[in-house]
Amino acid sequence: MQKDTLHLNRVILLTTVAALGGFLFGYDSGVINGTVGAIQKAFGANDVASGFNVASMLLGCAAGAFFAGRIADRFGRRTALLSAAILFAVSAWGSGIADNSMAFVIYRLIGGFAVGAASVISPAYISEIAPAHLRGRLSTLQQMAIVLGLFFAFLANYLIANASGGASEVLLWGFEAWQFMFWMELIPIALFFLGLFFIPESPRYLVAIGKSEEAEAVLASISHPHDAKAKVAEIRHTLLTDHRPSLRDLWDKAGKRIKPIVWVGIGLAALQQLIGINVVFYYGEVLWRSAGFSESNALLINVIGGLINVGATLASMLLVDKWGRKPLLMLGAGIMAFFLVILTLVFSMAETGDSGNLALSNVEGIIALCAANLFLVGFGLSWGPVVWVLLGEMFSNQIRGAAISIAGLTIWVSNFIVTMTFPILLENIGLGGAYSIYAAFAVLAWFFSWKIVKETKGKTLEQM
Repeated sequence: MQKDTLHLNRVILLTTVAALGGFLFGYDSGVINGTVGAIQKAFGANDVASGFNVASMLLGCAAGAFFAGRIADRFGRRTALLSAAILFAVSAWGSGIADNSMAFVIYRLIGGFAVGAASVISPAYISEIAPAHLRGRLSTLQQMAIVLGLFFAFLANYLIANASGGASEVLLWGFEAWQFMFWMELIPIALFFLGLFFIPESPRYLVAIGKSEEAEAVLASISHPHDAKAKVAEIRHTLLTDHRPSLRDLWDKAGKRIKPIVWVGIGLAALQQLIGINVVFYYGEVLWRSAGFSESNALLINVIGGLINVGATLASMLLVDKWGRKPLLMLGAGIMAFFLVILTLVFSMAETGDSGNLALSNVEGIIALCAANLFLVGFGLSWGPVVWVLLGEMFSNQIRGAAISIAGLTIWVSNFIVTMTFPILLENIGLGGAYSIYAAFAVLAWFFSWKIVKETKGKTLEQM
């Protein structure tokens, strides 16, 4: 019993270190939220340029996600994560010192590559070291880390802006508040970088490169102390060791088509973004100011929303291995669709004030706030964490790296489309029109979960 506890504690420790990549993913994604207006002012950017300043990171994310799986298959999961940590640091520092849109976009692209890499490698690593009966819960730590990163980005933005009197105001040493919002990320980056030196390489990667003895040692230290050799043999069998994993493995030669499971991953990845979740995360401050709230109140609303998201993700951690993946996806999609419809109605019926922003009445404001936060509950309970769990476990050992790369690319391309188009939708069809589109995709997500997604609860990776 004591040995089992030691093994479990070790798995949790390794998972926590890997999940710090998710924390940086969340912080890097959320920090832009409180800086949009200040950056627009600092660089003299118009609406389209401002949208690209926000969305540019997502192009880097798409590239990082696409190449990360192959980098991880070639050089190892830990080496890929160490490289991502270095890129995170370059981006965080550079985004703060940038003095024009071009420099800012370059540093955000670098950070985006790191985010994209971490978004696919961290869940893959976690799924490859976690015992089958705990894999859903441990894999959900990735999403918990993401939402904690978002929450701390929102909290740091709020505290820094309040301390300086606004995101565009000077805070210390002649530097403006928005610059410190980016530099705060250097603290968790340092922790992540150092922590990676204390975790082993994935046993499934070690088997793939012929280091079976090292793989046995890792497996014996985490979850298979008595049958590590047999587990290595099982992994070797599923890897089809006549060749290294590659993108070619996604093609079904017999059926002359891309393997259906890959399309399921692509569908999950796209729908996770097309419901508009990152409009709340990236443009929360802009959204709530458009709805008539002050900058300070809008940033505080972000903090509250981030905290709610953390609570919902914690609930998902407790339920994902009990209820299963599919029921949570269906429940969450239904919740999100309902409250997106409420937001659509509120924003569509609200009057426009003299400043061009919506003039919500007290009742309308309360309804909008409640609906937006309950939408976050639905996402945090389901499509936020469960999609990452599924992407980390639903593919066989042979295609996991390549398939996750394609799914990750889909996530970030979809994210880019939503993020880039939101300011345009806001200008042309208003908040109500924009949210009606996201509501339609939430309905589609429910049907996709019902008809297409298969349950993976309790299965080992070798059974997938």
